[in-house]
Amino acid sequence: MESRNQTDVSEFFLLGLTDNPGLQPLLLCLFLAMYLITFLGNLLIILAVLSDSHLHTPMYFFVSNLSLTDICMSTTTIPKMLVNIQAQNQSITYAGCLIQIYLVLVFECFENFLLAAMACDRYVAICHPLRYLIIMNPQLCVLLILLSLCISAVVGLLHSLMVLRLSFCEDLEIPHFFCELAQVIKLACSVTLINNILIYCVASLLGGIPLSGIIFSYTQIVSSVLRMPSAGAKFKAFSTCVSHLLVVLLFYGTGFGVYISSIVTDSSRKIAVASVMYIVVPQMMNPFIYGLRNRDMKGTLRKLFSGIPSFV
Repeated sequence: MESRNQTDVSEFFLLGLTDNPGLQPLLLCLFLAMYLITFLGNLLIILAVLSDSHLHTPMYFFVSNLSLTDICMSTTTIPKMLVNIQAQNQSITYAGCLIQIYLVLVFECFENFLLAAMACDRYVAICHPLRYLIIMNPQLCVLLILLSLCISAVVGLLHSLMVLRLSFCEDLEIPHFFCELAQVIKLACSVTLINNILIYCVASLLGGIPLSGIIFSYTQIVSSVLRMPSAGAKFKAFSTCVSHLLVVLLFYGTGFGVYISSIVTDSSRKIAVASVMYIVVPQMMNPFIYGLRNRDMKGTLRKLFSGIPSFV
């Protein structure tokens, strides 16, 4: 099979979730609805945090950044899929594919760090409540966001540059609904050993370190909650962590599910379907988790819609 270097490749072809033409209109409606829910739901969370001074706290600062990240992640993948379905055109330019790889990696990595920062925030709030505002000061919160974003940008750039050096064969069909890094690397005719080693090393470090931080934080939180004298205090302390815990379980649970599916099946199309649970569903569910389970957020959202103060 003839190989071509990166300068000869003009476009890739995204095969999507199914090759059944009859299902394309259903997928179009489904993913359009999911995108609108994700976009509007997360936008409401951001507006609620900005509009209510009571929500100008470290926790909601991180929540608003999480919502912004979810909007960006969904916008990176879903609109291109919708355009392709509507136009009945599976192509994506080489540059567009690289940009998509870069942005998906940046937002995935950033959300990973963001969840760790939110766990740290809950740890300080419960284990060191008297020093909470001193430790989690605005400067530290902004520094955590900027540092996480810089690391994520470097990781995304590193992987994208490593893809740039690859040569590709005539088969440029990606069995996915977006340019997923591993699937693009599989199309290469040149040696991809360095790319694969880099993926595993970066995933282990930048996935393992934040996850270890989350586990450590909640170990300390549980230990602190168990030492509290009253059941009411325990419930109040734990209730402030429930939303974050649900988001963490959704993010890592779906990611682990995609990893398991890639091991137990050789079907790239099935892996693509499983990836929907990781790339699309958590971003759509996060506004419901924080908007419906959080008393302060529910109150602000009611004010935002009706202008009438809420009494919960």
